Amino acid sequence: MELFGEVTPDRPLLVVALHLEGEHLHDLGLPVLVTGPGKLRAAGATARLLAERRPSEVVNLGTAAALRDGLSGIHTIGRAIQHDFDGEAIFELTGEQFGPPLNLGDGPVLATGDRFVADSRLRSQLAEIADFADMEGYAVASVANAAGVPVRLVKQVSDDGDEQAATSWSESVAECSSRLADWVRLQLPA
Repeated sequence: MELFGEVTPDRPLLVVALHLEGEHLHDLGLPVLVTGPGKLRAAGATARLLAERRPSEVVNLGTAAALRDGLSGIHTIGRAIQHDFDGEAIFELTGEQFGPPLNLGDGPVLATGDRFVADSRLRSQLAEIADFADMEGYAVASVANAAGVPVRLVKQVSDDGDEQAATSWSESVAECSSRLADWVRLQLPA
């Protein structure tokens, strides 16, 4: 976890998983939290920071796999789910609901899981329930919701979640970071 800049109640906090995804954000005058990859790191870093400081909102920026052909560009997520957590089985065992879908507004569905989606079969399965896949969005949104801080998930398509995903992500992450910074300039003036 690394925090760049000062968190204040009048400005949003930008949250990214990796330095590569946030490399173009540091000169925008907004605080940037780099959590590390995966749900556990994202949740832990975001919770730790929100326990100490309260921004006007949390904006999770990052890359995502498109789970259907033809999806590209930047998307503000409307609903986040976990694709690697069996909430139904836990409910059947305990009668309690854990990890329900998070409704964030209008927009596409993001499936978050600790597995980097790079398999056509998994991509097809996930496409039945979501539009995009990432590794941190649900965790960041869940923590922000629990803390009572408004949250947005903004994802730039970096790959197709197929067998070429790792190569596509590596080749596109710098451009994705630049596009996310452009989005911040337009949507969140400092």
